[in-house]
Amino acid sequence: MYQIVSKLLIYGDMPKDSILMELSGIIREFKEDNYKKDEIITRIYHQMKRLLEVATQYGFDTNLWHNYLTYLLITNENPFSLTCEKTGASDGSVNYFAKNDFKQFRALFHYDFTPMEKALGIDCFEKLEHYRAIRKPELMYNKNVSEKVQALSLKLNSAKDENEFFDYVTGFYKAYGVGMFGLNKAFRIGERDGQLTFHAINNMDKVVLDDLVGYEIQKKKLIDNTEAFVQGRKANNCLLFGDSGTGKSTSIKAIVNQYYDQGLRMIEIYKHQFKNLSNVIAAIKNRNYKFIIYMDDLSFEEFEIEYKFLKAVIEGGVETKPENILIYATSNRRHLIKETWSDRNDIKVDNGIHKSDTLEEKLSLVHRFGVTINYSKPTQKEYFEIAVTLCRRLGVKLSEEEIKAEANKWELSHGGISGRTAQQFANYLSGQQVGD
Repeated sequence: MYQIVSKLLIYGDMPKDSILMELSGIIREFKEDNYKKDEIITRIYHQMKRLLEVATQYGFDTNLWHNYLTYLLITNENPFSLTCEKTGASDGSVNYFAKNDFKQFRALFHYDFTPMEKALGIDCFEKLEHYRAIRKPELMYNKNVSEKVQALSLKLNSAKDENEFFDYVTGFYKAYGVGMFGLNKAFRIGERDGQLTFHAINNMDKVVLDDLVGYEIQKKKLIDNTEAFVQGRKANNCLLFGDSGTGKSTSIKAIVNQYYDQGLRMIEIYKHQFKNLSNVIAAIKNRNYKFIIYMDDLSFEEFEIEYKFLKAVIEGGVETKPENILIYATSNRRHLIKETWSDRNDIKVDNGIHKSDTLEEKLSLVHRFGVTINYSKPTQKEYFEIAVTLCRRLGVKLSEEEIKAEANKWELSHGGISGRTAQQFANYLSGQQVGD
């Protein structure tokens, strides 16, 4: 195995502590007959445990060794894989080196661990290659990644040679992309050793726009803008504002689910992270995806200045905002900034600047969103319609009049009329039903 791995060029920059590199070193020692049996078995078992951890995280099954190798291929961001993501496989000298690497990976797919297992008296590799995973809830693993890895893994195992292997891998890059952006819908940002990092959100709600009862005009505006965006036409930043619990955040999550297969991705960012906005944009501007930078419950107090970072990004400085990035935000405030009477007092001057000028700068932020969509509190009639529809979806058997009467009682003691209140009410009634 060491000889196979050492021939990798494009994909040869794997961390030394990766499972593949660690196993390669172990097998090299075994073949050189330079090992202590108990010690090398312990080291092998440690790598098997790591393989099982990866398999559990992504719900791998059947052949964990093949799944792991496939996962390495589709998450390795290098100049070749990133180019294929944008344009697919093209004629060029680099293909010679890529096919050499795929020849080595194909050899790894068919590597025979049997001689080493017999000599050491173990059977862990044989078990991993004929694995039967315990079924688990989707929230415990990333089903989207799991399905893609396992489907490609089967194709790669059947590849007749490195040319067919090449076609399968590059076809995957073109269809789904490479790395975490290719495999996941949504992300949060963080920092590690002073560097910006992206973390996949594995358990994002599977909500779709039809789950949101009513608000048809609002949903259409959001769909129209997003469709223009993913199709490469001109589109605007969006601000969804209005009463709490009316479906603003749900709409954005649903829109990402709806257009994920057309290359739409979402990056959630919090107010205290706005200073990193420029770095986020720099990291994603050249990727072959459309990104929504999502800001939930956006608002600013009088003393907060983070809105300046947001304005700078929206307006753009010397560098134009990339065409593959939009900002979608939700807020309970129409103007985002909390006004005070001191803001309105134009007589007072603060460091030579009129207070009204400061207020205008704050309030002008909302005008940077080309599309503003109002999600207002439903009327009593609309609330009842939402409640009845949601109850029917959950199989509640009460009559329509009974549901309305109960919904009326519920909202009086649970925060008033809203779509969220209706959903909580429907969940309650559904949970109270006793099976026949």
